[in-house]
Amino acid sequence: MCDSDINRRAFTAASVAAGAVMIAASTAHAQAAGVTEADVQIKTADGMTDAALYTPKGKGPFPGVLIFTDIFGLRPASRDVGRRLAMNGYVALVTNPFYRTKKGALMEPAVQATFNFAKDGAMLQPHLSVLNPEATTRDELAWLAYLDGLPQVSKKVKLGVDGYCMGGPRVVQATALRADRVGAGMTSHPGNSLVSDKADSPHLLAPKIKAKTFFAIAQNDAAQMPDIGDKLKAAYAAAGNPCGAEVYKAAHGWTMPDSAVYNKEEAERAWVQRLAIYKAGLV
Repeated sequence: MCDSDINRRAFTAASVAAGAVMIAASTAHAQAAGVTEADVQIKTADGMTDAALYTPKGKGPFPGVLIFTDIFGLRPASRDVGRRLAMNGYVALVTNPFYRTKKGALMEPAVQATFNFAKDGAMLQPHLSVLNPEATTRDELAWLAYLDGLPQVSKKVKLGVDGYCMGGPRVVQATALRADRVGAGMTSHPGNSLVSDKADSPHLLAPKIKAKTFFAIAQNDAAQMPDIGDKLKAAYAAAGNPCGAEVYKAAHGWTMPDSAVYNKEEAERAWVQRLAIYKAGLV
């Protein structure tokens, strides 16, 4: 093993450890703020989804937000997104996208810390292979209906959706599926799968979408597709519903505190944008 491999692994391990400390602090802060946390089960046509539900302190009802995780699924870092949204006055539901094949976190923290997509990507295929468009459509409709049916979620304002990495296309799909109910969508480092020449490219759903949407694009994703932001803006503008899109000065995955590329400054900028889009769209 070369020195660079050792240094990279040490850096990754240190980053994950730092992320764990940040998440623990956030948990303590949320508990002090009176956020209620609960593990829940949501019935879908394909089984029972394990999920985490976060409710703000107070009488309510509150606006609701459905959170689509990144490739590493329902784990402390994604739960922390829900916790922080609840601290800002939203009922947040974080679902496990891989419930058909794996309950809870997709992999142990130690495995995630050293995961290499080039070498280890094959281990994801059993979980990803069942997530075809029909399956994700069934899930999104069921999860939105569950969130909307909670007594603590307001029926007088729209719902929000929030997605990371592979959750980005699901934000677009969900806003199109329930255009009548979803008022805002935020995506963080959604990759380059949002825009393609294929007939089922997510950006082609723009005419069906009424929600206010923002795409927070990673610097290295934009390097591979420099015009992705412009194409997203053009598609939404042509549909009469302009979206926002910005390339952040950070790498893919930068918003997750358990990521080796976590960028606190840019992650906080994304949080400001997230809260702004929900304030504007959840009316």
